Amino acid sequence: MPTDATVVKLRKIERVYFKPDGSVLVNALSGVDLDIPSGQSLAIMGASGSGKSTLMNILGCLDQPTSGTYTLDGNETAKLDDETLSKIRGQQIGFVFQSFNLIPQLTIEENIEVPLYYQRIHPNERRRRTLEMLDLVGLSNRVGHKPGELSGGQQQRAAIARALVTKPSILLADEPTGNLDSQTGSDVLKLFDELHDEGLTTIVVTHDEEVGNRCQRVIHLKDGLIDKDTQTT
Repeated sequence: MPTDATVVKLRKIERVYFKPDGSVLVNALSGVDLDIPSGQSLAIMGASGSGKSTLMNILGCLDQPTSGTYTLDGNETAKLDDETLSKIRGQQIGFVFQSFNLIPQLTIEENIEVPLYYQRIHPNERRRRTLEMLDLVGLSNRVGHKPGELSGGQQQRAAIARALVTKPSILLADEPTGNLDSQTGSDVLKLFDELHDEGLTTIVVTHDEEVGNRCQRVIHLKDGLIDKDTQTT
């Protein structure tokens, strides 16, 4: 956990995409300042092209800003080498995607173990932590099943278990209910609520007002800037 109460600090974050000739194609982010306290649930909202995906990629250390500073758990990401950034992505950030991104040839427990395999965790410990996560997300009775044998909601729960198995500081979710029906989506959001109640920092990128309203705080992006920053609880 971070040494202070803030897990994310963004200062004057800009992200510019350039054309091959060097001219500016788009200013995706235009000077974003954002502090996220440890344990907060935050929704990032905005119209298409507002900068949501770009901000998510920077928060997840999948992309670097063109200028400005991003400090995660006390580490300024621009000063870290690729290997260290990769470790941070693998250990401190859990990712949940709209499309689940499960490997169809593997069982759900093998899918969940993948991040631990890359961290060279002992097989016995990988198995123990995987079964613990399956129990947490309510899938203990689906051991041995492959993703294609699960419902959409079950696949998303498996994806959440995979994101949590590394015990991350942040759970970062991109439209986590976008491919689910309303009831299944509600069940997944209840799981997010429970994880937040246990102290996990959750950041959800969404266009769905219902999803946003479940979070403690909602920021709306517009033209690459924070247009509104609202505390809901």
